[in-house]
Amino acid sequence: MARLAELAPFKVQLAEDTVGESAKELAGSLDDGDVLVLENVRFDARETSKDDAERGAFADELVALTGDNGAFVDDAFGAVHRKHASVYDVATRLPSYQGDLVHTEVEVLRKLTTDTQRPYVVVLGGSKVSDKLAVIDNLLGKADTILVGGGMLFTFLAAAGHKVAGSLLEADQIPVVQDYLKRASDAGTAFVIPTDVVVASRFAADAEHEVVAADAIEDSSFGASGIGLDIGPVSAEAFAEQIKAAQTVFWNGPMGVFEFEAFSGGTRAIAQALTETPAFTVVGGGDSAAAVRTLGFEDSQFGHISTGGGASLEYLEGKDLPGLSVLDR
Repeated sequence: MARLAELAPFKVQLAEDTVGESAKELAGSLDDGDVLVLENVRFDARETSKDDAERGAFADELVALTGDNGAFVDDAFGAVHRKHASVYDVATRLPSYQGDLVHTEVEVLRKLTTDTQRPYVVVLGGSKVSDKLAVIDNLLGKADTILVGGGMLFTFLAAAGHKVAGSLLEADQIPVVQDYLKRASDAGTAFVIPTDVVVASRFAADAEHEVVAADAIEDSSFGASGIGLDIGPVSAEAFAEQIKAAQTVFWNGPMGVFEFEAFSGGTRAIAQALTETPAFTVVGGGDSAAAVRTLGFEDSQFGHISTGGGASLEYLEGKDLPGLSVLDR
């Protein structure tokens, strides 16, 4: 707050609560151009309530703070997929509009779903394939190529009949992945699975590790206890070439445990390739955005870094985003 007040050319005040006496008193004394920052709305349980009446009551109190001729501008894209009081219910009670950030995010993501420049390459990583099922399903026939990395790649390897030793595996998702692999060729989408992986003796930054073929993980020095923690260098180079040949690239999820230097190579290679391609590039928020910054890349090196990990994915899944659909255009 102190920094905001220092930078802003207007008076900034902070309420001690969201809709209590402090908020009401300060809201009632605002002059034109003044700004009032409320306490964190999630401190009120009604903000995230599943009960429409509870959320609505909280929204009514928030709206009352605006007085006559109030309006709502939502610039929190990372929350538009949530049906919360301050995101959805307030917008049903006031003239409501997209802020600049939300507008930019929507325009960028629209390019990934409408009249996309091809070849269109999607890079998916992260730990769980179950988190990506809906977006994979919606990308079949839309993306030309889906590059698979991160912990989720081991479920893909298992679906192809390979043993993955002690690597992360969602066994219950194997039939689903097998179905996607079968449907992909008919849809005109190619899955590219790593041919080599970095296997470690344990989950630790200083763990012993080695590169092995993706179809021979149990043949590593660590046997059945080996843990895959990154895509291998051959796969990283192959993925980079796919990216450099694309016209549009969307990336969501790191290729390995990038927080550990020994297992950051795959993620670093993807980030580097995105900075070198002439393609329209989008980094899909969440862990991917954290990864590029942790590895020393600047936001300006990428076409767009989304501020909404979950919101970005749900947009690409084709879902209705409550906090977005309610806004006036």
